Amino acid sequence: MSILKLGIPKGSLETSTIDLFRKAGWRITCDSRSYFPDIDDDEISCSLVRAQEMSRYVESGVLDLGLTGRDWILENESDVVVAENLVYSKVTARQARWVLVVREDSPVRTIEDLEGKHISTELVNFTKKYFQERNIRVHVEFSWGATEAKVAEGLVDAIVEVTETGSTLRANKLRIVEEMMRTNTQLVANSKAWEDPWKRQKIEQIRTLLVGSLLAMGKVGLKL
Repeated sequence: MSILKLGIPKGSLETSTIDLFRKAGWRITCDSRSYFPDIDDDEISCSLVRAQEMSRYVESGVLDLGLTGRDWILENESDVVVAENLVYSKVTARQARWVLVVREDSPVRTIEDLEGKHISTELVNFTKKYFQERNIRVHVEFSWGATEAKVAEGLVDAIVEVTETGSTLRANKLRIVEEMMRTNTQLVANSKAWEDPWKRQKIEQIRTLLVGSLLAMGKVGLKL
């Protein structure tokens, strides 16, 4: 029997992704000690993979199909087939934004004001490229977490951080200087899997049912 290897994003998108598959007709169950969830479809095998790494595993063929953010595909410069844009997240049903952020009392008003300054972010490659394309020299360092605290405490001059509502930034008395990118979840396929007739058909089935579920959720929201 042919098997499609599917990557489910571990972390913030995990619950909402499993819920989306449930609405589309698949039941995925996770054991807290296992990285291989069960799914009630003999033609699919699941793996839990961090969204930050998903596109690399799909590109290499370790996975045939996965769900990850557009941001991490760009960060990894992954060569994958975008089968569908799926606009959902852990909080809202809209795109998230990667933004350049400083303290409220910072003298920085434009991106050019950061010439020679230090920036902390998880999205290192994208951020470096963004500033290089604008001929602005900055020092970009990787953040292992609690990124907002680093700029709030003055450890760095600015951060590049993802936000959906902006509430955490406001709570930490931070100010957005510039929106750098909008991102949403994408269903991405390995190029060879996309060319395989059986896998392509299975991917198309998954895509159709996931999109249908999102549309149905939107209609419910409109009715309410």
